[in-house]
Amino acid sequence: MERQVSKNWRMALLSIGMTAALPGAANAQSSVTLYGIADSGVTYTNNQQGHTAWEATSGNESGSRWGLLGSEDLGGGLKAQFRLENGFDIESGRLAQGGRLFGRSAYVGLSSDRFGTLTFGRQYNSTQDILGNLQISSVLTGYSAHPHDNDNINNTFRTNNAAKYVSPTFAGLQANLVYGFSNSTNFSSNNSWSAGLTYTNGPLNLGAAYARMNDPASSAVGAVASDNYYGSESMFGTPLGSATRQQIWGAGGTYSFGPAQFGLLYTGSRFDVPTASSIHFDNYEGSVTYYVTPTLVLALAQVYTHVTQGSLSGHFNQTSTGAKYLLSKRTDLYVNVMYQKASSSIGQAWIESISAPSSTTSQVAAVVGIRHKF
Repeated sequence: MERQVSKNWRMALLSIGMTAALPGAANAQSSVTLYGIADSGVTYTNNQQGHTAWEATSGNESGSRWGLLGSEDLGGGLKAQFRLENGFDIESGRLAQGGRLFGRSAYVGLSSDRFGTLTFGRQYNSTQDILGNLQISSVLTGYSAHPHDNDNINNTFRTNNAAKYVSPTFAGLQANLVYGFSNSTNFSSNNSWSAGLTYTNGPLNLGAAYARMNDPASSAVGAVASDNYYGSESMFGTPLGSATRQQIWGAGGTYSFGPAQFGLLYTGSRFDVPTASSIHFDNYEGSVTYYVTPTLVLALAQVYTHVTQGSLSGHFNQTSTGAKYLLSKRTDLYVNVMYQKASSSIGQAWIESISAPSSTTSQVAAVVGIRHKF
């Protein structure tokens, strides 16, 4: 049975490639690309619930994935396009994103040189598209993301049933709008919307965005599905996954100066929970990336996160650093080290994506690995 399934997949991919290559079938204006990333490494943590840990880990710098990206030229600057992107754990072979076949992205739509792009399906919202590209975790490992990924720009969840519009670029400005349908008769329950704006001018890249999720995870079919939200993460004893509304906002930018790139980013998030006061996060990040040579990249970031819930307050300080060596345009080796210190009022440090929290207010993690893009 397993050999038959494997054979069927090979035949399907061969058929896709042949279809894209045949002038008659594709009208010489269509393309389908198979692409992906395989990322694997070893992660050390000094304290996971009082014990050291050595783990084989997948998707440290980039989530391991494979995908199909296609387009068809319809003439007059108009194109049809689609993307189907699967996420997987390279250490076990299992599906990621809650076991979804195309859990990272699945959409279809139209793009126009003059009017922009409109797509429908499972997609990233505006804060992920814009603020995620300004966060240091886009250069370093995902372990360098903000505590508990409270702003979701390390992609804890994605948006189902989404209609997304991305405008053309005018004088360096580009708009991004996303609406996620609840897919129920209660239109306002488990829906979401987001909006953002980017500005690019030579070495300068700026962005700002806002997102709102109403009754997230209240159903399996809504914009934020119940199996695709925060799990055991909590703050001051209140689970983040119990939120009846979440809001995310932020702004930041990067500036390139010779071989160096400097970044500043602020994000905020608010979780309205039914049994207590709202939980409010403020994340402040500064970073620098330096190309020692075209094949050796160094990066350093400092993040301060302030958390409040009613009269309760606390904070995290996190330092992340790393190096990347490019063996080729598609293959690189990396090493990253993260140190997080939580205030005594929070009680436990927990670096994002590490399997378990520390038993103390500090935690150290280090990862080495290899990433190959195809």
